[in-house]
Amino acid sequence: MENLELLIDLHIGGSRQGPGGEDETRLAIELSGLKQQSALKVADIGCGTGASTLVLASELDAEVTAVDFLSQFLSKLRDDATQVGLDGRIHTCEASMEALPFEDGELDGIWSEGAIYSMGFESGIQAWRRFLKPGGIIAVSELTWLTDARPDALTSHWNNEYPEVGTASDKIAVLERLGFAMLGYFPLPARCWMDNYYDPMRQRFSDFLERHGNSTAASELVTAEENEIALYESNQAFVSYGYYIARKVV
Repeated sequence: MENLELLIDLHIGGSRQGPGGEDETRLAIELSGLKQQSALKVADIGCGTGASTLVLASELDAEVTAVDFLSQFLSKLRDDATQVGLDGRIHTCEASMEALPFEDGELDGIWSEGAIYSMGFESGIQAWRRFLKPGGIIAVSELTWLTDARPDALTSHWNNEYPEVGTASDKIAVLERLGFAMLGYFPLPARCWMDNYYDPMRQRFSDFLERHGNSTAASELVTAEENEIALYESNQAFVSYGYYIARKVV
């Protein structure tokens, strides 16, 4: 519990809890074809403090349900949505992504930026598919190898952290096997990692450590994040998040 509370405290001050960008969410929306439709029902699963949720609500004619299991993140999202006048289009739902409160065939679209790894890519796609209408859209960003060969240290780190990491062709094959037709794929550029996620988090390290009296647990968390940042900076040609947009065929 202490580690979870530390993670919440470190990340709640950021606009993002993982790599991403508003332009990239908008590109995924464009590729999905949903912008030409109206009266949509869309879920943003593992939304964190809602960076992607706010874009979805501003770009689509949709009721957006933002799902996360952390009430602190949802509270911040509600505050931010109110400030930009989107509170009437966003509903928050405190729930686990393994136990979503939707009916079969209820949703026109499911979004999940950088969060599906909590279930695993294939397990998440398979579990969430039933909530989509025929022709419904799934759009997820997922840790992805950009090349077939990589430095051993990078491969070892991410295979340990997330054994399901794979190439884009691996992920696309999963989607096609589970009854989806691909509409688009693109890897996130480095600025989505550094400018939008890692650099802002770095700027919070000092205050975070001070708040927690430089405790061992807080220091270990910061060291782990610093090591991950250094690993990415040295190997960004080989790994990113891939954004996958696909349509449920039947």
